[in-house]
Amino acid sequence: MEARLNLFENPVANKVMKHLISTNKVIMDSSLPHATQELVKIRASQINGCGFCTDMHTKDAAHAGETQIRLNLVAAWREAKVFTEAERAALELTEQGTRIADAAGGVPDEVWANAAKHYDEEQLAALVCLIALINTFNRVNVAIQQPAGDYVPGMFG
Repeated sequence: MEARLNLFENPVANKVMKHLISTNKVIMDSSLPHATQELVKIRASQINGCGFCTDMHTKDAAHAGETQIRLNLVAAWREAKVFTEAERAALELTEQGTRIADAAGGVPDEVWANAAKHYDEEQLAALVCLIALINTFNRVNVAIQQPAGDYVPGMFG
């Protein structure tokens, strides 16, 4: 299986991807915990059916020391005891922000309020931007049918 489009060889796609990667660097450098960032990326990627991003972020998280049990339970985080209350709030915000088209009113106030109990304004900004960014990456990769399974942590820089 090959992708429909090579994002690194196409001049327009390459420029866009460089900007998206720069945006990701800003978020990575924020005070939002890195473990939370990876959980958010994994959950949104699962919802969106993005195999490439799910592969990448589970491998990156494992490489950074995330436990296999937590990685296995991201999709079922509501029933899992292995996530902190802050992580659970971030995962709920991720789901609501990812499924925004399914909710007539957008992200419910109670979901936002719960996240705001655990994260300061900088972290909330990083969290919202991260949710939007991973959804962008997911949509690009799903649209071009980017194959999954070959990612190796660190291969992009």
